[in-house]
Amino acid sequence: MTAKNTVCLWYDNDAEEAANFYARTFPDSRVTAVHRAPADYPSGKAGDVITVEFSVMGVPCIGLNGGKAFSHNEAFSFQVATDSQAETDRYWDAIVGNGGSESVCGWCKDKWGLSWQISPRILTEAVASPDRTVAKRAFEAMLQMGRIDIAAIEKAIKG
Repeated sequence: MTAKNTVCLWYDNDAEEAANFYARTFPDSRVTAVHRAPADYPSGKAGDVITVEFSVMGVPCIGLNGGKAFSHNEAFSFQVATDSQAETDRYWDAIVGNGGSESVCGWCKDKWGLSWQISPRILTEAVASPDRTVAKRAFEAMLQMGRIDIAAIEKAIKG
């Protein structure tokens, strides 16, 4: 069944590589179809991959090989909720270690420029805490981090 709403992500002719990386890296992720151009077109040839259907942790996506006209930016990101430091580290290291780059507050970018927030649940719960002093301490601790350190967040929560 085709999803009624699908995230379309623009790539510079490497959507298939990106989709395969996501499918290898994240659970409940897969490449479901690769569509090739049926004829030559202004920026490519018959047989070139034009779209790739895939899912990232259950979210349906289409990768469009649109060329250099547009690039990803922080206005869109995948936010990945993690339950442990090992899980946080695994996703962070996979993204950054595959040609990506580190940023701040749990954000990183993959080699295709797509932004990811690797966010331990304990952090998002603490920042939303009704105890605003706990929320403030957790938030201020996060502001000092690139990759989120769960032990440091737990320490901030306790005060």
